[in-house]
Amino acid sequence: MRRRRADKRVILADAKYNSVIVSKFINMVMTRGKKAIAEKIVYRCFDVISQKGGKPALEIFQKALDNVKPLLELKSRRIGGATYQVPISVKNERGLALAMMWIRNFARTKKGRPMEEKLADELLEAFKGEGPAVKKRDDTHKMAEANKAFAHYRW
Repeated sequence: MRRRRADKRVILADAKYNSVIVSKFINMVMTRGKKAIAEKIVYRCFDVISQKGGKPALEIFQKALDNVKPLLELKSRRIGGATYQVPISVKNERGLALAMMWIRNFARTKKGRPMEEKLADELLEAFKGEGPAVKKRDDTHKMAEANKAFAHYRW
């Protein structure tokens, strides 16, 4: 190893739900450092979720993340002039980060409605086990399964 490992930053729990995961999601939704706006978006989104979903918003959010979180991903490894897509297992923290990123990105690509509604729709679809974020997870797993032959290159 060339350098020391970067220290993990401690993220404080959010004010309303007292949850670190919600706080991370707020940080992920935030653009240009405008945290207050990101908090408003996420909290309004959670209000919409609890109305439409009929369950507590935090419960729906957690289940949606679990449905989107990948177990395997592909990493490119260059071996002897050839580049192989090597499947590797995903750590829990990275899986959550990927799930939140995918949900946020697919919500942003939708047009014509406020961000809180788009996020709420995306989370509700993920909660039900459908939608583009879950499809992305399934596609990632299929690719990893297809490249299982190169698994011995992982290190």
